[in-house]
Amino acid sequence: MSAQEPVGYGNPPASTRFKKGRSGNPRGRPRNRHRQIPHDTVLGQMVTIKEDGRKRRVTAAEAFLLQLTQRGLAGDSAAARSSLEAIEKARASRGEDRESVDVIVFQLVGLGMDSILEPLGIAKKKHPTDEDRVRWELTSWIVEKALVRVGDRQLSFAEQKEVWDATRTPQKVRWPDWWIYRG
Repeated sequence: MSAQEPVGYGNPPASTRFKKGRSGNPRGRPRNRHRQIPHDTVLGQMVTIKEDGRKRRVTAAEAFLLQLTQRGLAGDSAAARSSLEAIEKARASRGEDRESVDVIVFQLVGLGMDSILEPLGIAKKKHPTDEDRVRWELTSWIVEKALVRVGDRQLSFAEQKEVWDATRTPQKVRWPDWWIYRG
């Protein structure tokens, strides 16, 4: 160190200074270090799902695909398209050399009464994709037929309210003369 060179704040010793023509950060900043979404980290996490009353642990990616598939089978065409696109994208990214598979779209038929209500036009499912809000609403013609079968027996005010609330379009029903409740 020469006595002529001041050393201090803003004046480091000459031996530790950056050399001319050489970068102080030779590797540089890593490219795209924080730009990508951590798909593997997020979708690889284990989550607990409930199927048929039983709990089971699956990856978040599998739970997401199960949810999309369930919505697609419930009649949500956008969800069905999204799940099929996700499956195709996953196959393409893995480079699977399997034979092509024809996808056949079918409607599942359940085992309960609700599996025939909509096909026969007896009732329509309201909010079919939202499990918390899903409910069946009776069509006006079936309400009229049921009231004919009741015959002379008149329903109580509470029963009338319940029938009215369960009817999809109560204003289209030809209610009997004794009917009191009108919404």
